[in-house]
Amino acid sequence: MGQASGMSVSTDYKEQNHELIIHINGRFDFRALHDFRDSYEKNNQQVDKYTIDLENSDYLDSSALGMLLTLRDYAGGDDAKIQIVNTPADIKRILYITKLDSLFTIE
Repeated sequence: MGQASGMSVSTDYKEQNHELIIHINGRFDFRALHDFRDSYEKNNQQVDKYTIDLENSDYLDSSALGMLLTLRDYAGGDDAKIQIVNTPADIKRILYITKLDSLFTIE
């Protein structure tokens, strides 16, 4: 059957630079909360850099913005190295309107 929520979260870990890549597929909304949080909290590797890949995401809501801020706090706040990549234009516009471009590197 597939996931009823229309989204999934998966990760890749790059050991050479201790980078955790979190892929969001489909809608990035409140239904992603537990999977998104588990993707970094239950990772047992050393992580120096987080990459959120939105290439296959088509929607982001206010709860997703909160999840990104929670990850930032978890990863060290102002010292966190988090980039958001492959960002669709509509989602990029939301990130700029909400001023999150000042807290994250957005590509």
